[in-house]
Parts: sequence; C-alpha cells; structure tokens
Amino acid sequence: MRGAGILYPIFSLSSPYGMGTLSKEAYEFIDFLKEAGQSYWQVLPVGPTGFGDSPYQPVSSFALNPYFIDLEDLIERGLVTRQEVESFDYGQDLTHIDYGALYDGRWEILKEAYVRFKGDEDYKAYCQKEADWLQDYALYMTLKQFNDGKSWMDWPEGYRNRDPKALQAFIDEKGHYLDFYCFQQFILDQQWKKLHAYAKSQGIQIIGDIPFYCAMDSCDTWSQSKNLLVDEKGQPSYVAGCLPDAFSATGQIWGNPLYDWDKMKKAKYDWWLSRFGRAYELFDVIRMDHFHGFAEYCAIPYGDETAENGILKKGPGMDFFKALKTKYPDLKMIAEDLGTNTPEKVKLLEDTGFPGMNVLQFAFTGYGHDSTYLTHKHKPNSVVYTGTHDNPTSLEWLGTLNDYEKEFVGKYVHSDIYNPGGFVWDFIREAYRSVADTCIVPLQDFLVKGEEARINRPGSTAANWQWRLEPHFLSHELAGSIYALTETYGRLPKEEK
Repeated sequence: MRGAGILYPIFSLSSPYGMGTLSKEAYEFIDFLKEAGQSYWQVLPVGPTGFGDSPYQPVSSFALNPYFIDLEDLIERGLVTRQEVESFDYGQDLTHIDYGALYDGRWEILKEAYVRFKGDEDYKAYCQKEADWLQDYALYMTLKQFNDGKSWMDWPEGYRNRDPKALQAFIDEKGHYLDFYCFQQFILDQQWKKLHAYAKSQGIQIIGDIPFYCAMDSCDTWSQSKNLLVDEKGQPSYVAGCLPDAFSATGQIWGNPLYDWDKMKKAKYDWWLSRFGRAYELFDVIRMDHFHGFAEYCAIPYGDETAENGILKKGPGMDFFKALKTKYPDLKMIAEDLGTNTPEKVKLLEDTGFPGMNVLQFAFTGYGHDSTYLTHKHKPNSVVYTGTHDNPTSLEWLGTLNDYEKEFVGKYVHSDIYNPGGFVWDFIREAYRSVADTCIVPLQDFLVKGEEARINRPGSTAANWQWRLEPHFLSHELAGSIYALTETYGRLPKEEK
C-alpha cells in the first residue's frame, strides 16, 4: 500500500532545553503528520551517544538516550522544580545543539531527579524485565564514570576483562550509582511507550533505525566481546570499513570491531534476535543500516590508515534472516542497500523480500541516464527518499551540481532550476510520483532549508548532529500543502482515501 512519511530526528525537535526530547513538541509533530496525511515518522537511532555525538556509534544497542528525557514530565512528577530546570544553560542557539552546555546541565538535573525518585513496584518490575541488557549497561556507565570517561580498553584489567570478583567488588561499593542509570532508562521507557501509543492512536507508524556495527567503545563491545573478532584485551585484528571505489580512492575506515559470525550462528544469533526484539518494542518498522554487511563485509587490518588492504568476507546471508523471520514472522524492515550493487547484496535483498532504498539525489550525479535511482526505474517494493541524513538538503544539493547535472535534473523533474524554492518542491513531487510504495522526505526539504539544516557530513566530525527546528515553525498551511501532494499521488492513509 502506498504511503508517505517525514524524516525528522528526535534531537531536532524544538525545545527550550537545548535539544529535542520526548516532550509536547513530539506529540505536536505527530499531530502535524496526521494533518499532513502522513503515515510514518522516521527517526535516527535513539541510543545514548558518546564521543562525536553520532547516533550511529551508540554506547548501547539497547538503551535509550538520556538526553531525550522530557524535563517537563520530571517537573510534573515532582522530581525537580521548574526553577532548578531553568537555572541551567542548555545553549543559546535555538537552531543548533550545544552538546557541551547540554552535558553540563542535563546530567545535574537528572541527578537531582534521581535523588528524589522513590523506586516503586513498576520500577522493580522494569529492572527485572530488562535485566539482560540493563545491568550491563548500568555497570558499564558507572565504570566509565569512575574511570574518568576512558575507553573500556583502558580500564584496569579486572574491569576490562570482566573479572567476576573485581566487578562484584565494584558493584558492592558503587551500587547506588548503577541505580542512577537504571532510573534514567525507566523514565525513558515510560515516556517512550506513552509517545508511541499516541502515535499509534493517530495512525502514525514510527520507523526506527538500527546501526549495523557496535561502536568500539561501547557497552555492547565490552559485554559481548565473545561475539566479536577481538583478543582478550579488546584489540581487534580487523575493523570495519569500505573498500576503495568510485567515491573514495583509498576507501573508508569506520573502525568498528567485526562480528564473529561463526560463533553467532552456533548461538542461533541470540544477541541479534534480542536486539531486534528490543527494536520492535520501540518501533513499528525498522530501517536496517548497512544491509550489505549481512551479505558481505569489508575487513581492514587494524592500524592501517587506508582501506586499500581490506578484504571482502562473506556475511551470514539468508541463514540469519531465516532465524529472524522465524522469531518475528511479522517483522517490517527497510533495507539500507545504498552503494555499490554486488550480486551478493542484490540476491540477499531479493531473497528476503525487504524493500530497498532509492535516494533521488543520487540519480543525477555521476550515473546519467543509466542510474537506477531515476524514478522511472523504481520498483513498487521500495522506499524513495529525496535525501537522507547523510545528504545535503535538496536546496543545498542543487547548488553543488555542475551545469550538465542542473540541466538534466531540471528537464527530468520539469522544474526551473533558477527558482530554488520552487525546484525543491518539484523535486519532492518527483519522489511522491514514484511507483515506490513508500516515500520519505526529510523535514528540511519541506521547509526549503539550506546548508544550515544539514544533519551529517560523512567524513567530517564538525557541526554534525546539531540541527534543530526553531519553535513554532510548523504551520497548518504547510500541513495542508503536504496533504494535497500526498492526496494527489495516492499516498494518504487508507481511511482517508
């Protein structure tokens, strides 16, 4: 069934507290989606972030980001006062996140709330239900706190190697600190479930995003080293990346440890199945990042400065997805299959039956009339995007094209490239008219935002993951325009058609 949605990270929501949260602004955006005739809200990964602030390098694959806690809810619960909340500086720029200011203020507020929190039966039940991942996460965060924020690979040997006696001695001494991190996740769990239930009541499905790899410095790598190709000190022999290609002469080094798929297969992929189980508690649909990695993956010798010595290794393939579909027969997934199309990746996508992705911006740069991203080459079982979090906004992108590319895209979408605002909406229209079952457009494109609203610049660590929407920027007029477009191209929810 045809449908449409908007890509809008939670951290980008408007907020008086420095960053988007699970607050009234999230509920208002769901109302906006419904008014605009949309069916989906796509978010970026929601895990706690570490150095670099990238949601694709989370500290945990199971926990939620404590920065997403709605402070107004804490006030209503009587855990903090408004005066306390407003006494901190969360950054002065309403359009960009100041992570330094956020770190200094948000943690102090959460500590105040924890001191006043009285754990009840619901809290105890939550901690027991989520114990498989929550205990390791709380322990990891507390150990990191008392080791000056260092990577777990630089902790004392007993902690690094998870020696039971060393860990138990630490827990006996610092147990109440572990409880602080459990408290955060309990509050987040309640707030998320409430928001998710509201989205469902309005006919909005949430598309979540799962990173493929674990971050090197993460709870996952520390607690699940048995499932990774690392030695007893946590050092990998190979790391993840991308072989040299048309986009990069020396390839890319991502630095993540690689999975030991042989061990995971023997364990019936239990960690991955638990990870998907957690994801389906949070989301209605999952966008699986780097789907290619399940077919084949690049292994680069640890310590190399380029990926030129990398080798391709076979992933678990359909064996993994058979186990996944047996466990979760009703799973809904979008496969992020961007990049070079290898026979192995194409076959795996076909065998799974999952929809792949078409990014419209890619259709007009470098491939010409042969690009499979052109709308007349799309397939119904796919998802079309104008761009993603890794792309420039469509307005910024137009300014990067050479004369040939501008002429090509102008003719293809029947638009005046010298009227940038009009072009962006024509570009969105081109995505909407695709035969792809689902169309997702970043909110910045509907707002005709430029470079200032870009989410991520791959290969750069500067000014990423910072954009957020100014307060009161979503209007009934904009919702009406989106609704009209959605209706024209048969993408309204079933009950509205």
